[in-house]
Amino acid sequence: MKNIQIIDGAWNATFSIFQATDEEFAELFPGIDQDMDVVEDVFDRLGEDRAKKLLTPLWSRPILKRDANGVHGTLFYDRDQRGWVLPPSKREVDLEPDRINNAQRALFDRRRADI
Repeated sequence: MKNIQIIDGAWNATFSIFQATDEEFAELFPGIDQDMDVVEDVFDRLGEDRAKKLLTPLWSRPILKRDANGVHGTLFYDRDQRGWVLPPSKREVDLEPDRINNAQRALFDRRRADI
């Protein structure tokens, strides 16, 4: 199982984590080492029926943050309201260097070298 954190406009600001099977995760995040996506892009890519069928089981598999063994992906909601801007690769390690701190730049540089 892979853990996906949901970043949405929920007033409770829990930004909950849900578990996906490896197959579900691979379909939600199909790029090489992809770990980010915007739900509107998922719906555009897969079509409404397939996206709903893929996401519905996730909501029945929540996991507490303290029990999660890492976060493998992030799914963003409400792009139109929030203006999410992801790198074209949809990989965290490819965020613009001027949008992250020095420690993150060094970490992401090392991680990209391992890929």
